[in-house]
Amino acid sequence: MPSAEDTSVHQERPVVRPTRQDEIAAAGSELIGGPVGRWARLGAGPLTPVRVVVLVAIGMFALGMVQKIPCYDWAWFRGTSSQYTHACYSDIPHLYLGRGFAEGLVPYADRLSGDMDYLEYPVLTGLFMQIASWLTPTPDSDSMQQHEQMYWMVNAGMLMICAVIIVVCVARTHRLRPWDGLLVALAPALALTATINWDLFAVALTAAAMLMWSRGRVLAFGVLIGLATAAKLYPALLLGPLLVLCWRAGRWREYTSALLGAAAAWLAVNLPVMLYAPEGWKKFYTFSQERQIDYGSFWLIITQRTGRPIGVDTVNTASVLLMIVLCAGIAGLALGARHRPRFAQLAFLVVAAFILTNKVYSPQYVLWLIPLAALARPRWRDFLVWQACEVVYFLGIWLYLAYTTSGDKHQGLPQEGYQVVIALHLLGTLYLCAVIVRDILMPERDPVRRDGADDPSGGVLDGAPDKVSLRRMVDRARPGTDPEAGEPGGDRHPAGGAALG
Repeated sequence: MPSAEDTSVHQERPVVRPTRQDEIAAAGSELIGGPVGRWARLGAGPLTPVRVVVLVAIGMFALGMVQKIPCYDWAWFRGTSSQYTHACYSDIPHLYLGRGFAEGLVPYADRLSGDMDYLEYPVLTGLFMQIASWLTPTPDSDSMQQHEQMYWMVNAGMLMICAVIIVVCVARTHRLRPWDGLLVALAPALALTATINWDLFAVALTAAAMLMWSRGRVLAFGVLIGLATAAKLYPALLLGPLLVLCWRAGRWREYTSALLGAAAAWLAVNLPVMLYAPEGWKKFYTFSQERQIDYGSFWLIITQRTGRPIGVDTVNTASVLLMIVLCAGIAGLALGARHRPRFAQLAFLVVAAFILTNKVYSPQYVLWLIPLAALARPRWRDFLVWQACEVVYFLGIWLYLAYTTSGDKHQGLPQEGYQVVIALHLLGTLYLCAVIVRDILMPERDPVRRDGADDPSGGVLDGAPDKVSLRRMVDRARPGTDPEAGEPGGDRHPAGGAALG
């Protein structure tokens, strides 16, 4: 838990006001009266920062639901290309029937009769889908279309709760930066992709885990990460950068507690299904291995440009090797940087590396990165540049699918145009990664550290002295140097007194 000394440090620094530090936030605030004044009493009334962020998130989520109205009314149920030309596709209504929920089949235990023999989602996401089907009213007098519409509506309500949890957790993770939650709440890609699939559930669990770690509750963090991994595979990646940071700070006991909590929670959810329905349980993992190169990846650009298919085993091996190389680079950065990176920065980089090297990029995968981006680089300009690229990709994939499913009409975006929007998505993500790497190497450019903070989301790592550092090892090996003496911007952390410029 944070010490009394840590708490006093937080209390001495005022709450960060983005309109006083961020030119884009200041310009946007003109819509509601301009930047916050010197004598403004933030949080004194009923509209506290967190409540404002929640209201904005609900409003944006509702706008995303409105954007799906053409599909809700008819496009999901009449033909194929219309749901793409209106850019309102969702897996949810289609899988209600396609994965046996309409027939009352038991996920993972009952074999399906369609294109998939078992449900291809992790266990906790399968439970989420099942609970939604139980909550869906299905009177016999209603048509299947009405059942599918209600199933989507029930899921949308549950996913809206997940969105609220995410923005609350982000707003509270950095104690003195609650307004950073607006980055998530106003993210256009969140509104557009929130109800395509069930990813928001895993994102909510991950955001809650990040909040627990920031409060020093390492076991709760581990349990939530384990549950998030039981809903989607990517949250397990966060244990990698955390290992490197805890190694550098010598916080092995805390990391071990988190790791054991994650393993126990994952096993508690998965073991019953593994024992009761092993074939259905492993479908997610075998499907991920057997899946061919798919939409959104640079692998697809390679195959389309060369005209030569790449075998699934080859691309699986190459993706894993690329991911290992990038993770090794991130670990080297974490151990070699003069100031220990913040947890959120490395978490964003490792998840982004997974997205960039994967053989598929579904448009809702952007949801994995949005909360991490708000914590890693809370700067409106960079965030909006990245979001603009993701919105273009969101439109591009549906227009490309419209082109490929509209026959001789060729409505939409041809293959060459789709390759451009894939490249734009990749470049947008790489741009944000580059800015975060620059912040790690030049902490004075980091918006979070500008006010003297170290790692507000770091929990037990916040302000902790280094025990291991590659730079310190190099300094010790260099004759005539005293690594303990330090230098401006040296091994000491911002909260420990090193000047950041």
